[in-house]
Amino acid sequence: MKMVNVAVIGTGNMGRNHARVYFELEDAALVAISDINEEEGKVVAEEFGCNLYSDYKEMIEREDIDAISIAVPTRLHKKVALDCINKGVHILIEKPIADTIEGAEEIIEAAEKMGVVLTVGHIERFNPAVFRLKEIIKQGKLGEITSIIARRVGIFPSQIRDANVFLDLAVHDIDIFNYLLESTPDSVYSAAGKIIGSREDHAIILLSYNRNNGNSSNKIITCFVQVNWITPVKIRNLAVTGTRGYAELDYISQDLILYESIYEKDYDSFGDFVIKFGTPRKSIEKIKKAEPLKIELSHFIDCVKGKKTPLVTGSDALSALKISIDAMRSYKNHII
Repeated sequence: MKMVNVAVIGTGNMGRNHARVYFELEDAALVAISDINEEEGKVVAEEFGCNLYSDYKEMIEREDIDAISIAVPTRLHKKVALDCINKGVHILIEKPIADTIEGAEEIIEAAEKMGVVLTVGHIERFNPAVFRLKEIIKQGKLGEITSIIARRVGIFPSQIRDANVFLDLAVHDIDIFNYLLESTPDSVYSAAGKIIGSREDHAIILLSYNRNNGNSSNKIITCFVQVNWITPVKIRNLAVTGTRGYAELDYISQDLILYESIYEKDYDSFGDFVIKFGTPRKSIEKIKKAEPLKIELSHFIDCVKGKKTPLVTGSDALSALKISIDAMRSYKNHII
């Protein structure tokens, strides 16, 4: 088995988990990490037996590295990514891909020019329950999708210092909407605010997807997401409604419950058309639960080896970023 030499830049909460998973993967060799905080970096380096650098550029120059996870603050994504790409190193950037559309486009263009693998850490795509939900939708078990509702709420994360709920939270669910519907929205509306600090810490976003169903009529699918850093309990769930059924997904527990609609069309005693609903058939999907980050990084290693192509492309990440920024603009344009 060919080992892929990997490194991690940024060993905060997410970066440390990247280092842990790489250490656990059989076909990856964690050779080094980099963090400007040498004290914190030393703890991670000693735990996983790899070299530590305070300067990631020095790490790239001195170490034999095939692939790197970039888990630095969002404002630094473009600079760090371009430095890695220009050295011919394959990269996985934690979401969002960048803090600006222009920055994201530069990263994508550079990766294409250098012929390196570029993928972005939209980790929810690698949740086993999401895999199964995607299959169920493709199989038509829910019928025509009419709406999707997501909630991603919890307490303020101390490690997030340069993003708001649009870029840190909502971008996850926006990407999942696009992934499940294999489309992007035609309209974006949002309302948001600041309660705890100086950044937007709560928001609601409404997206409208216009999908042609193959005949002359168009189907409008509405997607709604609530995100905040002010709810005292952590909630990560998704609900999908279709013409034939309803699905509830819990990202954390990886539980997926389906409800099959039971109804018949009839006419009442006055001759008026009515629909009679019966008790829905409930079923709990059997999900082989696994750590999404481990699936994601294993997939990244396979992409580096040429065995797979990225499930999350730079273009996918750019779409999610654009929609998140459009949502921010919508909110700011409607502030009273």
